Amino acid sequence: MANDTNLVTILNDWVGPTLDTAKGWLVSPAAWSQFALLVVAFLLARMLTARLRPILHQMLSPSEGKGGPLASARIWARGLLPLLLPLLAFGLTAFGEEITRSLFGSGAVIAFGKRVFLFLAARILVQEVLTDRFLRFLGRFILIPAMLLYALGLLDDINAHLEATSVSLGNIRFSVMALIRGGIAAAVLFWLGSWSNRQSADYIKKQDELRPATRELAMKAAEVGIFGAAFLLLMSIMGIDLTAVAVLGGALGVGVGLGLQQIAANFVSGIILLLEGQTTVGDYVELDGGEKGTIVRMTARACVLETFDGKWIVVPNEHFITTRVVNYSDQGSANRYEQEFTVSYDTDPHIVPGLIEAELAKLSFILTDPDHEAECELRGFGDKGLIFGVKYWVNGIDDGKNNFGHPVLLAIWTALKQGGIEMPFPQHVVHMKQGTPA
Repeated sequence: MANDTNLVTILNDWVGPTLDTAKGWLVSPAAWSQFALLVVAFLLARMLTARLRPILHQMLSPSEGKGGPLASARIWARGLLPLLLPLLAFGLTAFGEEITRSLFGSGAVIAFGKRVFLFLAARILVQEVLTDRFLRFLGRFILIPAMLLYALGLLDDINAHLEATSVSLGNIRFSVMALIRGGIAAAVLFWLGSWSNRQSADYIKKQDELRPATRELAMKAAEVGIFGAAFLLLMSIMGIDLTAVAVLGGALGVGVGLGLQQIAANFVSGIILLLEGQTTVGDYVELDGGEKGTIVRMTARACVLETFDGKWIVVPNEHFITTRVVNYSDQGSANRYEQEFTVSYDTDPHIVPGLIEAELAKLSFILTDPDHEAECELRGFGDKGLIFGVKYWVNGIDDGKNNFGHPVLLAIWTALKQGGIEMPFPQHVVHMKQGTPA
């Protein structure tokens, strides 16, 4: 109640002198002359804006198809053109204020007009210039009310009142103004942090000469650095001693040692994976537990595998360090696969390899260079027939999406059919004995 009474007292103390000032302006020739200067400054600003804005728009528009940082800066500056009118009016009014003070010794009306033009500039900034929803929210509910209070001359008194009002949090006392300032600073800093993080991530992704793992590590390091700097700057703005942050960090370290061991282990394992680059985004891997999939995302805690049927498997980073992992990907190198088949014992085993190798050479995905030629060989003598195996090389991975086994089996079947070679099937011989056993 006391705070509400103080605020009402401030408003009453402001309303009375304001009314007296307004009455004095109505009967003062100096005030009327200042009002006339404000009108002239506004009209002159409108005339200058109408002439300058098309010229500036043309100058700030980049050439067709031209990009780069300079073009982006020119487009950003072009977006500020709606502010030209209130800023020109403010500048002309400031020039008129010097003349008025030299002639009449007073410039209160001119000073009020300058504050009104700044309020108009803030309103245009929020409504026409800002495009980000968060910034427009801050402008609508913080910047415009603050500029309105500034234009009316109330901002200093309200600021002093909020500074005098304090809030206790244990042994720490904060003024209400400090909390408001900290909240606004936190919102702006972390918005800037997220924007900077997006820009740095986009820039790092375009560096094709870096390995994917290096790019991921650079993006994570940039993210930690940006938000760490934003947090420290916020602590400084709010006036919090950084030694308290050091104590908090020590307590957090104890918590990590006692209860967050797995999270810390996964975080460190993720950094090791990114540094070594043995597994990276896009690799097709098989884990010790039998899970297979393509790595589609690497985070600070886990890797995400996508199976060929679209399922996502979240695997903690620690598993890639402490268990056996088979990586079928190696920067696009060739991979070898095998396929076994059986032919009848009536077949000449010397002609089978030539038929199979010639047929497989017709498949576009099978490598035919001397180091990776398909090779068919006799593997053994089975209970149904001769067992052959064919080894072939491909540039890719048989991960379910890229299925090489199906066309290879069809090629083997076609080669055997064209060569008149029989593929055996299980047969059972039953001997019937005459008579009935005694």
